[in-house]
Amino acid sequence: MQQSLKKSNHQLADTLIQLEVLNQATQQGSQFPAFTQKLRGLNLFPLKPTHLDIFQVNVGKMCNQVCKHCHVDAGPDRKEIMTRATMQQCLTAIAASSVRTVDITGGAPEMNPDFRWFVEEISKLGREIIVRCNLTIIVANKKYHDLPAFYKTHNVHVISSLPYFSAMRTDAQRGQGVFEDSIKALKMLNAVGYGQEGSDLILDLVYNPSGAFLPARQAGLELEFKKKLKAGFGVDFNNLFAITNLPISRFLDYLIQSNNYETYMEKLVMAFNPAAAANVMCRNTLSVGWDGYLYDCDFNQMLELKVSPSAPQHISAFNEAALNNRNIVLNQHCYGCTAGAGSSCGGTTA
Repeated sequence: MQQSLKKSNHQLADTLIQLEVLNQATQQGSQFPAFTQKLRGLNLFPLKPTHLDIFQVNVGKMCNQVCKHCHVDAGPDRKEIMTRATMQQCLTAIAASSVRTVDITGGAPEMNPDFRWFVEEISKLGREIIVRCNLTIIVANKKYHDLPAFYKTHNVHVISSLPYFSAMRTDAQRGQGVFEDSIKALKMLNAVGYGQEGSDLILDLVYNPSGAFLPARQAGLELEFKKKLKAGFGVDFNNLFAITNLPISRFLDYLIQSNNYETYMEKLVMAFNPAAAANVMCRNTLSVGWDGYLYDCDFNQMLELKVSPSAPQHISAFNEAALNNRNIVLNQHCYGCTAGAGSSCGGTTA
């Protein structure tokens, strides 16, 4: 089985080295324009939050899969898991905040032993709950087979990755047999009402390109996925989100190993979209790490770029007013969220 970068002691497991790569000169000796300069030209620097609407909580890096593009570097060998004590600190902050949506992610978040308790407690607070489920976890072990029913009970909005509507391309990115297990899981979710016409149980899919290119138009991809999954497998879902792969962690390793890093960065820079820049997800989202530290987004979290020192650094010191007044921390990977139609955990932004 493929190991995480951390387990294999890969140099890119060091986030400082990742940041050095992102900021180094090209082979021609030039440098890509600083992302902050792009924002200065739009009078968006320093970039500030608009409001706090979404809490995205990473409850651990443990996962039953080791996907080639994973920006979390998640896998079975990752042991970082959020404790119930830190979850309680999150609940206290959520209850005292204007947050409307709690977006639970991982790893495979369901592998956290306190995952179900956390969902139940958030449900009591009356917030919308999103769970980012990799699908295969549902069929991986009998103890997870009732997840669709659990999600239904708490009206969880399920968002799941499915790289493509064929086994070859999906398994190439996520591992042998992943597509078949994903289809089984989708059918189990459909069976309890997810993705069905007239149901309020929302099942969305996420598409990530498998190579060094930007995603195609989201609306067109959604139509194609719906047609192919329905005709080939009898599977229904609500929306498809097309998300750009950011040049960090395992995808950065892929870009370097395939000699695509500079050309991919050039694509991102050339496709910079001012409308997408104004609507980046970090302006209404706060990312919480498995250990309770705070970040502007999930990608900054994986690069260990905590929120500005002027703001509370840990969920135990949560202060919404101070966080809403912070400057958002930026670096070159931010081009990934502003290229083309834009990219966020909820799909395109422009």
